[in-house]
Amino acid sequence: MGQLDKELLQELLDVSEKELTPKQTKIVQAAIEIFSEKGFAAASTSEIAKRAGVAEGTIFRHYKTKKDLLISIVLPVISKFAVPFLAEQFLNEIFEGEEFEEMDQFLRKVIYNRYEFVRKNTALLKILLQEMFYHSEIQDTFKEIYMEKIAPKYRNLMEQFLTKDQLESIPMETIFRLTISTVLGFLLTRFIIVPDYDWDDEREIEYTIQFIKNGIKGLS
Repeated sequence: MGQLDKELLQELLDVSEKELTPKQTKIVQAAIEIFSEKGFAAASTSEIAKRAGVAEGTIFRHYKTKKDLLISIVLPVISKFAVPFLAEQFLNEIFEGEEFEEMDQFLRKVIYNRYEFVRKNTALLKILLQEMFYHSEIQDTFKEIYMEKIAPKYRNLMEQFLTKDQLESIPMETIFRLTISTVLGFLLTRFIIVPDYDWDDEREIEYTIQFIKNGIKGLS
């Protein structure tokens, strides 16, 4: 099972409005990992305590119930800090200081960038996927960041490719949807659905790039 990258966890906790004790930090990390492995319903506070190296009573001194732990600590870390932080990090790594002459070049950088992130933080991604459907605050955060920050940059870049006749003149929203769904489909299959399959990652990434590029160009 992929675990939450410790450096990323610390960065997320550092920007939290609520200062956590070392024991609380261990509890949060353990909760994220176990929630991602088993889901919230199947996870137990005894498992979280064992993973964190604390007594189960320590959890209940800070959080009255398992749900209180999820709502009070884990979801705020994810919805208020993790998603915005990761979006800013993604934007800086992809768009800052770089010009893309070809669509292949852009897609390759995006896919390898998100591949490395998901590889290191599969646990965080699982929590987001499991809980975002049930918690409006996570959904709203995603919508705000992707619609206001990521989508405009992506749209501008796609318009540049349009002027170079690399893309057909179809709605930008359609290009965005097709690209994102294909990349996410690859990453989810690779790291969550069938992670133990004998993947040839470089080959799969190149297939994904060509599928997106040639598929969009073929649209009329």
